[in-house]
Amino acid sequence: MCNQFNTSSMNYTVRDSTREDCRDIMRLIADLSEYEKMPDEVKLTHKELEEDGFSSSPFFKCLVAEVPEEIQSRDGHTIVGYGFYYFTYCTWKGRVVYMEDLYVMPEFRGKGIGKALMSRIAQIGRARGCVRMQFTVLDWNKPSLDFYCGQGALNLTAAEGWQLMRFEGEAFEKLAQATN
Repeated sequence: MCNQFNTSSMNYTVRDSTREDCRDIMRLIADLSEYEKMPDEVKLTHKELEEDGFSSSPFFKCLVAEVPEEIQSRDGHTIVGYGFYYFTYCTWKGRVVYMEDLYVMPEFRGKGIGKALMSRIAQIGRARGCVRMQFTVLDWNKPSLDFYCGQGALNLTAAEGWQLMRFEGEAFEKLAQATN
């Protein structure tokens, strides 16, 4: 599905990503990791992204925001943002759409692209029977926190005290090998 937008004289399209978009998505993932001050954390390759997103049983879905050639980025890119999501489940509420990433290149921010990507993910979630959309934001990322709260998002850490937890590396391996 494809939605055409014209906001503040900025033409762009939000559409489902394709296998051919994976190199651009990886570029944007790298940009996001730089912005989040974690450039060394990205271990994923575009081939893994292709397999995980475009196989017969995909692990994720992704939307891209694309501008016409005439307003491409300074570096010549027409794919200028992405929204990465998947479906999960809440045992208290039911179906949930989880927005893993929302990113728009700095030179294209403030044009409605991020909101359009996020809104489209919410629309997809509602169409699939989801009762909510969840995501995480780094505590220092005030522009994003302000943006999301301005759209009506609830900060669960502040409101309910939830803490995000993770097993990875050796701890994940040890847990997976545990028999008791």
